[in-house]
Amino acid sequence: VQLQASGGGLVQAGGSLRLSCTVSGSIFISINTISWYRQAPGNHSELVGSISSGDRTNYADSVKGRFTISRDNARNTVYLQMSSLKPEDTAVYYCTYLNYRGKGTQVTVSS
Repeated sequence: VQLQASGGGLVQAGGSLRLSCTVSGSIFISINTISWYRQAPGNHSELVGSISSGDRTNYADSVKGRFTISRDNARNTVYLQMSSLKPEDTAVYYCTYLNYRGKGTQVTVSS
């Protein structure tokens, strides 16, 4: 199983970005839980949110109402739509499935 996050970049506060997590290997994202994490310099990794079977989602309080996780089963891709971004959202974002972790993508929010 391999996961690859993409879509990061530099954005101004208040802006939006959409990250993608493409999953390859013998799993179907429609019936499995895929999670997004982030890690800022000097900080521990933080769970941003997850999507599981039945399209159930959950989010960290810090991103609730601003971030949305969705998926495209045909593309085996999970998305993280981020809106109303804040400088404190600056981090490397990565996706996980069980103990598998993909390479992250850098998100930088300028004030």
